Amino acid sequence: MTETRTELGPEALRRKALETLTAARARTALLTSCVEDGELTAQHSPLMSPLVWDLAHIGNQEELWLWRAVAGKDALRPEIDSLYDAFEHPRATRPSLPLLAPGEARTYAADVRLRVLDVLEHAEFDGRPLLHAGFAFGLVAQHEQQHDETMLITHQLRKGPAALTAPPPPPLRSAPLPAEVLVPGGPFTMGTSDEPWALDNERPAHTRVVPAFHIDTVPVTNGAYLAFMADGGYTDPRWWRPEGWAQIREHGIVAPLFWRRDGGQWLRRRFGVTEPVPEDEPVLHVSWYEADAYARWAGRRLPTEAEWEKAARYDPDSGRSRRYPWGDADPGPEHANLGQRHLRPAAAGSYPEGASPQGVRQLIGDVWEWTASDFLPYPGFTVFPYKEYSEVFFGPDHKVLRGGSFAVDPVACRGTFRNWDLPVRRQIFAGFRTARNAEFD
Repeated sequence: MTETRTELGPEALRRKALETLTAARARTALLTSCVEDGELTAQHSPLMSPLVWDLAHIGNQEELWLWRAVAGKDALRPEIDSLYDAFEHPRATRPSLPLLAPGEARTYAADVRLRVLDVLEHAEFDGRPLLHAGFAFGLVAQHEQQHDETMLITHQLRKGPAALTAPPPPPLRSAPLPAEVLVPGGPFTMGTSDEPWALDNERPAHTRVVPAFHIDTVPVTNGAYLAFMADGGYTDPRWWRPEGWAQIREHGIVAPLFWRRDGGQWLRRRFGVTEPVPEDEPVLHVSWYEADAYARWAGRRLPTEAEWEKAARYDPDSGRSRRYPWGDADPGPEHANLGQRHLRPAAAGSYPEGASPQGVRQLIGDVWEWTASDFLPYPGFTVFPYKEYSEVFFGPDHKVLRGGSFAVDPVACRGTFRNWDLPVRRQIFAGFRTARNAEFD
């Protein structure tokens, strides 16, 4: 079973909460200050909100959970609650709402933050579930970082010159790796009951029995995906689920999103820069249907969510589940490509210090990885603190993604973290790896 996490004392919790809230706000400021106000109010895609909506929504959620729910204070701007309710207004309709202007949104978010810092300074982290181990502060920091990733997706969708810059990932320094790794069969502990800031859908810890399987050592690369394309992958219905085949035919999809062919070369657009597709990077911006079709073409399949988590967390020597593939320590830059340090995935095979006990690489960071599984609750699931975070999405409509991407902050990424989306989604920073049953040897 997973070992019990040592809980931090009040002052250490205060420091951790302050650091994570401050880091999230610095990233929000970067993403909303690198373009003119007109680009903040524009809708760059009907799939996404205007950036200014995300900015004020971040402040509003912080007010709701930390100023009102934790501190018990009166609402600062009750008249805007409905404007920034993500369930009341679909993304495509948000530009028509009377949203706060950029300057007003910044002022509102800053005012909320000043009040919240005072709340944090005096928080007692008592027995209330919202305050236990500083959960509410972790919830708000994760929420802001998740919207920062959403805003980064909007930056990728926007037209025009580059507004963001970042250094490239470290160069690959690795000997050739085996194509796949065998993960032994048997039980393991999935999920968590003791990760202090884990969200409700990650809970509770429970035993899963997973038969032995093989999984790719690294995510599927652009080079491997190009071979699928060259072999007629997008024109052969044998590899596609009926819904996926209908989707690509209806929309004329012939390559990952943001790719285009120029003569004999494939190019991609990445945050305003057009460049040749790098064959050694994990493929990015593919839907679940595309990932599933590639796996079928390759004679393999997508891993289940339980297989993915076992590959990432299970240590066969100790029989326990780690927090991360490399162990229990928080992610460092040597472990994974996280936190928008780089605006692209690292080459496949990078980050050997972040490998799992069996040697699987890049399970955390670089690209979200589609799994074969529907988004469903774990046995014993309990809603906390609100059903709209997880429960309303459970069912066959959404597929689970695991592992995080280069756009995910460490506070919102761990071995148990679960993401989900519709199988048609391509704008998210998603790739995949494949698996096969061990008994096929």
